[in-house]
Amino acid sequence: QVQLVESGGGLVQAGDSLRLSCLASGRTLGAYIMGWFRQAPGKEREFVAAIMRSGTRTHYADSVKGRFTISRDNAKNTVYLQMNSLKPEDTAVYYCAARTNYDLGYRIYEYDYWGQGTQVTVSS
Repeated sequence: QVQLVESGGGLVQAGDSLRLSCLASGRTLGAYIMGWFRQAPGKEREFVAAIMRSGTRTHYADSVKGRFTISRDNAKNTVYLQMNSLKPEDTAVYYCAARTNYDLGYRIYEYDYWGQGTQVTVSS
């Protein structure tokens, strides 16, 4: 079983950048496909980005494509989400998640392990 801890959230202004990190412990990060999801107040949790075990393939939600970049460093047991050109609608709690299956997942139920989340607030 893997434990996931997110960090890097905060309060920024529209147009700023943030980099979120997700540190895995308990098992090596390389065993998992990793994803980032987010949940805004009053809304359902939604997919943001996912990355294959080797980092060779990624997928993004349309709402963040071209602005966010998911990456991973398996040696450091860490997955990242670089967020540029942030908008107020990006305000949410951001969660990292781990998937034990063989392909990228885009749905909440496809992920087996979750972190506690980190708050990102973007002011206009």
